[in-house]
Order: sequence, then structure tokens, then C-alpha cells
Amino acid sequence: MTDLKLFRLDAASGDVELRGSTVAREVELQRRVEAGMEAMLGIRFLASEYPTGPWHRGRIDTLGLDENGAPVVVEYKKGADSGVLSQASSYLSWLCSARHEFEALVRERLGAEAVAEVDWRNARAVCIASDFSRHDRVAVYDNRRRMDLVRYRVFDGGLLSLMLIESSPASAGTGPAWQRSREGQATASVGGRLRAAPTSVPECLRDLYGELDEALTAWGEVEVAPLRHYIAYRRMVNRASVLFRPSFGVILVYLALDPSTVELEVDFTRDMRDIGHLGTGDLEVRIASAAHLEKAGPLIRRAFEAA
Repeated sequence: MTDLKLFRLDAASGDVELRGSTVAREVELQRRVEAGMEAMLGIRFLASEYPTGPWHRGRIDTLGLDENGAPVVVEYKKGADSGVLSQASSYLSWLCSARHEFEALVRERLGAEAVAEVDWRNARAVCIASDFSRHDRVAVYDNRRRMDLVRYRVFDGGLLSLMLIESSPASAGTGPAWQRSREGQATASVGGRLRAAPTSVPECLRDLYGELDEALTAWGEVEVAPLRHYIAYRRMVNRASVLFRPSFGVILVYLALDPSTVELEVDFTRDMRDIGHLGTGDLEVRIASAAHLEKAGPLIRRAFEAA
């Protein structure tokens, strides 16, 4: 994958390419991401430089809880350090052995309701560096825990870019999640390799969901993450969440769109900002037919183009 190219529009001299660079100190990157990590990564900040105790003898750069309830370890490297993958994996192993400690931290920082959302089955690590070796990009798929590799660049004018370059086990697939299955488990893939994640799609909605899945993954590299209560479609952060209501013959899609910018229609779209629901996204779209799906197309496009 090539680097992100950024240009400044200049009517007098033509477009000028801004050259990306790396930070002078690792802590600069860490502080900047921590300050805006919910918007950048969909992760709620919990702690910085968190000590892992006398036996493990480490300090986790950042601890967080993502929008899907997964505990997250974030590690930063200002350059391309092949050790970041093993370091993050080690910290993630510690985290999964310190569940009570982590949940106490969540309760202290985010409240008791957030503790009930914690999904230990999807605990993951995010590694942010200027680049990753080919070996790291291959090895991430054989790691038994979830890993995201994110490349960063900084630009003049205070600009920061983050690009997801590899993700395991849930990422862009070549078919709908219900088709990527073995022994009743749905799968998601990165680079054509399949990895398992638990979900199920009601038989009566499979054909409609197959068409919806194609519509949701048509916008470049979209991660498909089957979770406990819904299927998340992500581009660094969730852009859509899919839930099934088979008794009504309906698929509910929650899009990351501001409902105030949409002309709402009864029994098709709904403003969910003040209504609790599973998944993420403020705009609910009800899909019960191919006609509904066609009508939802422009809304889906807007949600993913905004990523």
C-alpha cells in the first residue's frame, strides 16, 4: 500500500504536495493521539503509561475501551520498529490476565454502565508507527489475538494522518460474513486469509444481507467485524452497525451520519441520538426489501465517504 498523498490547493502556482514526516519524539505522537483518540480510532481513553506490575515489568503506552466494548492496548513507535508487534502482543496477554484490574479502571473512568459493555472476546492491540516490516505485516495474521497496524505521518500545518494497513482477525472480506463460514462460524478476512469470529445470520434474511454486505463493503478497505450483538463495518472507526430482526423480516443498519442532515421517513429512517440501541451510529435505516436497500444507497455512501 502506498503512502497517503496530501496536496495544498494553490490557484497561483498549482497544487503543492505536502511531504509527510515522522515526529521528533515518540511522546509527541502518543499525546496527540490520546487527545483525540475517540474521534481518530473510536477508542475511549482510560490511562497513559499504565504499569503492568512487578512481574511483567512494563508500561502500556495507552489503555482504552473501543466503541464496540473491546479492551484496547495502544503502542506507539516514532519510526519503523519491528519489536512493536511482540511488545503489543505481550501487553495484550497481560491485559487479558488482569480483567478485574482493567474493569476497575473502566468503572473509575467511565462508570459502571461501561463495565457491563466490556467484551473480552474481542480485546485487541493497535500498533501505530511510521511503517512496519514485511515480516510484521505477515505475522499479524498468525497472532492469536486481534491486532491493528496503523501507519502515521505528520504534515505542515499541524496535520496528522493515520492509515490502517493490516488488521487481524477482522477486516475486509471478499464476500458477505455469513458466506465466509466454517462449522457455523462467520469469518472475516485480510488479504484473502480467513479468520473466525462468532455471528449468525437468520436464514430468512441471508439473501438480503448478502446484498447489503456488498453495499457496505463497496467503499475501499472496509473491515467487517462480527461481534456479540451486531456486525460492525469499520474504516478505522465504525461507519455502520448491522442487526437482524427476523421476526419482522428487517435488518437494522445504524450509520455514522448526523440525522439532522437527513430527511427522515417513517418506517425507514429514525434519529437515534436520544434512544439507546445496540451498535453504534446515530441514524437508523430499516432494510426490509431490495427497494429499501436501493433507497439506502446514498446514505451508506455518505457514511463511508465521511470516514
